[in-house]
Amino acid sequence: MILEKQKTLQIEAAKHLKIKRRFNQDTLIFAIGSVSYSLIEVLWRGYTHWTMMITGGVCFLVLFRIFSRIAHAKLWKKCAVGACVITGIEFTVGCIVNLWLQMNVWDYSFLPLNVMGQVCPLYSFLWGLLSIPIVYLSRKIKQNLFD
Repeated sequence: MILEKQKTLQIEAAKHLKIKRRFNQDTLIFAIGSVSYSLIEVLWRGYTHWTMMITGGVCFLVLFRIFSRIAHAKLWKKCAVGACVITGIEFTVGCIVNLWLQMNVWDYSFLPLNVMGQVCPLYSFLWGLLSIPIVYLSRKIKQNLFD
């Protein structure tokens, strides 16, 4: 009876440790994405917005996890996935912060084929290109910090 309780406690402790480790990893990945995207945006358009820090962190975290799972996929496939993921997150965030909350963080309505002024093919293509360094950065982080 005592051995069963000890074993159960050990299993629970191992689960708790695994959850804590995953939370710490996700926090680090989110922070890297948040800071990196903010810097890219400042270089691209001269300023950023706090909502873009959150969006950049979420995008990098989601892509880090996806790219870890599809590590052996071709680069062009990863870029296509990256473009779709970032465009989807951008559309969702845009609908919330720009349309619903009217924060006017960005507006692509002047660009061709835009969807509600929140996303457009040009930026989806650019997100695909941005996925190239994300692929390599994700791999390096995983190899050097988490394996």
